Amino acid sequence: MAIRFDLQSHSTHSDGALEAAEVVERAARAGVELLALSDHDTVSGVAEALRAGERYGVRVVPAVEISAIDADGEEGGIGTARELHILGYGIDHTGPVLTERLAEFLADREQRTLRMARALQELGFELDEAEIEGRIAAGKPIGRPHLAEAVLAAPGNAARLRDEEIDDIGSLIRGYLVEGKPAFRLRETPTVAQAIEAIHEAGGVAIWAHPFWDIPDPDEVLASIDRFRALGIDGVEAFYVTHTQEQTMLLAQRSEELGLLSTGSADFHGPENRLFSKFLAFELYGLEPRLGPIASTR
Repeated sequence: MAIRFDLQSHSTHSDGALEAAEVVERAARAGVELLALSDHDTVSGVAEALRAGERYGVRVVPAVEISAIDADGEEGGIGTARELHILGYGIDHTGPVLTERLAEFLADREQRTLRMARALQELGFELDEAEIEGRIAAGKPIGRPHLAEAVLAAPGNAARLRDEEIDDIGSLIRGYLVEGKPAFRLRETPTVAQAIEAIHEAGGVAIWAHPFWDIPDPDEVLASIDRFRALGIDGVEAFYVTHTQEQTMLLAQRSEELGLLSTGSADFHGPENRLFSKFLAFELYGLEPRLGPIASTR
């Protein structure tokens, strides 16, 4: 019988709603046997997750999700840069090289978030900045969900948010903080190649996360897989909670053709999240995942 896996989840160490140990506990209750806590640009919750995995009988893979810049899209040239996510599994989460790299990446993530905060203010929004300042003081990452919370928590925005039918974090992010929206700002580092290199240096395997979440065009996704394979990518997250059957089968087939791993996740962020609230909420569609060394990580 195939192992029940869910290889992406998030805790309060990045943009999740629960502490790392609570994430593992909920995964165990859902029947997950192989879990990755993959917080954004940080491994600060991995040790806690590993301890919780021993308590709850879940094998936890040391992991991280690195936000990276892809500046070489299908058209090439100026204006095609975009942010993609690279997952690292089986990493040495205590190693000095990875720790140093992630500190650099996290600093850029923080500066990008602060640029978006200023953009929101320029657009006339007030921000309740108490939580953002508290996370920075504690050395925790800040990202778009924390900005959205700051906008929603400021009473002065209430009428405008009602008029724009924005009533939760997701709708605020979709309206203002994704590519093409007025307060979005792109990161400056790392590139996809640098993210892959950092994961490999830490002894891990690098997987392109949720391709169709970021790139809707199938031909562009396939071309990107080819480019990333040349950079050393080890696999693709083919099985994902928002991927359709057609998208899943396309990714799994291309991964097999190229000898790449194919992983999957429900991308758990918390029980109240509209899209990412349930473990194992992705479909295999009768296909066989290729987890390779991830399945044997101890």
